[in-house]
Amino acid sequence: MPVSPIRRSGSSPVSTTAYQGTELDLFASATVWKEYLAGHLAPFLGKRVLEVGAGIGGTTRALLPFSCGAWTCLEPDPALAERIAASIRDGSLPSRCNTITGTIADLPATPSFDTILYIDVIEHLPDDRDELARAALRLLPGGRLIVLAPAHRKLFTPFDASVGHLRRYERRTLERLSPPGLEFVRSAYLDSVGLLASASNRFFLDSSMPTLRQIAFWDKILVRCSKILDPLLGYTLGKSLLTIWQKPLEGA
Repeated sequence: MPVSPIRRSGSSPVSTTAYQGTELDLFASATVWKEYLAGHLAPFLGKRVLEVGAGIGGTTRALLPFSCGAWTCLEPDPALAERIAASIRDGSLPSRCNTITGTIADLPATPSFDTILYIDVIEHLPDDRDELARAALRLLPGGRLIVLAPAHRKLFTPFDASVGHLRRYERRTLERLSPPGLEFVRSAYLDSVGLLASASNRFFLDSSMPTLRQIAFWDKILVRCSKILDPLLGYTLGKSLLTIWQKPLEGA
C-alpha cells in the first residue's frame, strides 16, 4: 500500500510551515555525531515514539534501532514530510514509521507516546514553553520528553539566523521550561570540542553556512574528540544542550 504523509481531518486546518533552512541535507552526513547522540538517548527511548520536527528523517534513521515499536514523524513542512513518506515507501525507513504533516497542536491532547523528541527544534519556535507543555499532555505515565538544542546565547551566529533559530539556550534557561507535571531527569552539554569551533565561527569567521568539508571535519575529528573529553568534563561544556524530563508513573 502506498505510504503518504497523514493529514488530520476535521474542522480545524492542519498547521503547515515551509522550513526556511537549507542545512538538513548537509548535516545528514554527520554520522559520527548522530551515533554519539544516539548513545545518549537510547536508554530513554520507549516503544511509542513521537519525533517532532522530523525534517528529512536523519535523526529518525540514527535512533530507530534503539526502539522496537511505532515511530511517528511529525513535520510541519509538507515537502519534508513527503520525503520521509517516500523513504517509507521505498523501504529505506521501515513500515513501523509513519508521518503526520502538522504540529503538536494538531494531535489529540491525550497520552499516546512513551517518548517525545525535540532534536534541534525548539530554538525555531516562538513559544517554546507552551510547545513543551502541549507535548507533556501527550506523554503516557513514565514517558520521557527529550530536548536537544543549541547552547550558549553568546554563540548566536549568522548561521543560526539563516536557518531560523530564534535563540540558543543555557542550562538554567532550558530547565526553566520544565512542563507542568513532569520531573527533571537529566541535563548535559555535548560536544565540548565542537564548542571551540562554534566560538571560532562566532568571533572570527562569522559564516552563515558551513561547507561540506567543514561538516566532515567537525563530525569525523571534533566529535570523536568530544566523545572522549565530554565525560571527563562531566558534561559541563558543549555546543549542544540535552535535557530530559519524565512523567511520573500513576500512583507514584
